[in-house]
Amino acid sequence: MAIEELEALRLPLTGYCYRLLGSSADTDDAVQETLIRASAKWQQYDPGKAALSTWVHRIATNVCIDMLRAAKRRALVMSAESAGPDLGPPLPPEMWVEPIPDSRVLAGQDPGEVVIGRESVRLAFIAALQHLAPRQRAVLVLRDVLVFSAQETADILQTTVPAVNSALQRARATLDANRPDPFDVYDPEDAAQRDLLHRYVAAFESHDVAELTAVMRDDATTSMPPFRWRLDGGPKIAAITGYSDSCAGARLVPCGINGGPGFGQYRPGDDGVLRPFALISVDLRDGRIARLVTFLGTEHRFTEFGLPETLQPPGRRTV
Repeated sequence: MAIEELEALRLPLTGYCYRLLGSSADTDDAVQETLIRASAKWQQYDPGKAALSTWVHRIATNVCIDMLRAAKRRALVMSAESAGPDLGPPLPPEMWVEPIPDSRVLAGQDPGEVVIGRESVRLAFIAALQHLAPRQRAVLVLRDVLVFSAQETADILQTTVPAVNSALQRARATLDANRPDPFDVYDPEDAAQRDLLHRYVAAFESHDVAELTAVMRDDATTSMPPFRWRLDGGPKIAAITGYSDSCAGARLVPCGINGGPGFGQYRPGDDGVLRPFALISVDLRDGRIARLVTFLGTEHRFTEFGLPETLQPPGRRTV
């Protein structure tokens, strides 16, 4: 019975650990370690003292805080434009926030929780959380995102309610000082947003610079982790995208990334078959594209995001 009850918490634990760690790979390790520890300590669990979710989140918090002790703050984009003739050397992967598929952090939520869930796993929000000390990060996520009570949060962190309230106040102040840009809330059912994304895909695949410029904000940004490279300005992004030979024949397939719209970019090989190249996260603002983040080196993760392993070139029949 313990195994089934603990496995039922895997999805919420994944969302919790990811918000604290900002790394998909580290989240896998943290959740697995949490479930192993909980299973080993199952005989110590007393339902009269705490709900199972509270008890397991205490274990998960300890695991994540231990992992964060020597960790550096992860970033989503660098603070200033640094575009040059080449990408430069890659930075270590632990410096970057990693994308995660919606299926791992949003599945099974009630409709009323979906909007909050999407906002609280946005890449920009995860990057903003990196400005908080680990325990403050845990307090803010437990109280403001997962809506644990102050007493439950105190039990999880093994501290007092006044200490929780004080940490939450400081965490909110720090987050307000590093608040992410006010991007539009993504709604897959919104016809205008769907049309905008369709226009972007068509313009990207046809190298239509004028249309790429039209769908992007003038102050749009694009970046390519794990490289420091960043480019600001919708017209410049449209030009470098539309005139780039490296994107010749590439296709975009939509997928959900961190509660927002995203794409898997496929590029053709010598045999004409299109294979995974990179995951792309998109942020919208006021009906136009405000930010593109191309995660290079993520081609091995396409199936995790529900994307096919290959695409056949147009006109080719499969047997």
